[in-house]
Amino acid sequence: MTGLVIKNTGFWYTVLTDDGTAVDCKVKGNFRLKGIRSTNPVAVGDRVVISKAESEPNAWITEIEDRRNYIIRKSSNLSKQSSIIAANVDQAMLIVTVNYPETSTTFIDRFLASAEAYRVPVVLVFNKKDLLSDEELHYQQMMQALYDTVGYDSIAISAATGEGIDELHNLLKNKITLLSGNSGVGKSTIINALVPDAELRTAEISDSHNQGMHTTTFSEMIRLPKSDGNDDDGWIIDTPGIRGFGTFDIERAELTSYFKEIFQFSKDCRFSDCTHTHEPGCAVLQAVENHYIAQSRYQSYLSMLEDKDGDKYRAAY
Repeated sequence: MTGLVIKNTGFWYTVLTDDGTAVDCKVKGNFRLKGIRSTNPVAVGDRVVISKAESEPNAWITEIEDRRNYIIRKSSNLSKQSSIIAANVDQAMLIVTVNYPETSTTFIDRFLASAEAYRVPVVLVFNKKDLLSDEELHYQQMMQALYDTVGYDSIAISAATGEGIDELHNLLKNKITLLSGNSGVGKSTIINALVPDAELRTAEISDSHNQGMHTTTFSEMIRLPKSDGNDDDGWIIDTPGIRGFGTFDIERAELTSYFKEIFQFSKDCRFSDCTHTHEPGCAVLQAVENHYIAQSRYQSYLSMLEDKDGDKYRAAY
């Protein structure tokens, strides 16, 4: 029997079978040992094969079908392990807030680079615009302009007031979309606005650290409601908020390819193995100096290039 993994609590999985039945499953111990360097070898969005013996209380996941893509990050507690956030997605939406809490450009760039590595298109969703001062709104517009120039689509919304939710819904139709972002950026509020029946819990921002508090504790696929009487095959994948994004299994030599603008300028470097840090004739360094590459993006590239400390990615900038 085959189906789609729609929920992962860390202890068991819910699989929606091809006949529409939701079945709670577990993973057999030996299945976890088949060369999968991950804290969760099965992820939400996976297509799987399950079996259930009449004498056993649980159904078991016995096989994962080939994935077309996935998003992965370094496990926060096990530096040599990865955590697969979601699999088989059409796009990811990274929820960003200029303030309340502030999303660092390093976090954004690390997420974008990882998505590039695993062939997942990303849309940046700037939330909480209703809370921003004029200065903060201007900064948000500058950030959007930067990432639009690099080649990423963005949208500014307010989940609290409903502004931009209809436009956001149109971007989600008939797609499987991962929603990700720091804790406190409003993912649950956004999902509640899109899917009122979801009734996800939300929490206030911590005043002392201007950081969000986790309200989602497991990953789950939520079906978008039908609109205008038409079938809507869209799914949202809700995931726990994350405070840092540690990239996993990205080789130093490949990193340039995952920063779109750096890759473009790197074609004109004098040396084919240029690291874009000190070499003579480096077109990337020249582009940074001439402001064709944003300093924040270049610093993010350097932080990933030099990232040997498992906790380094937690730094804000």
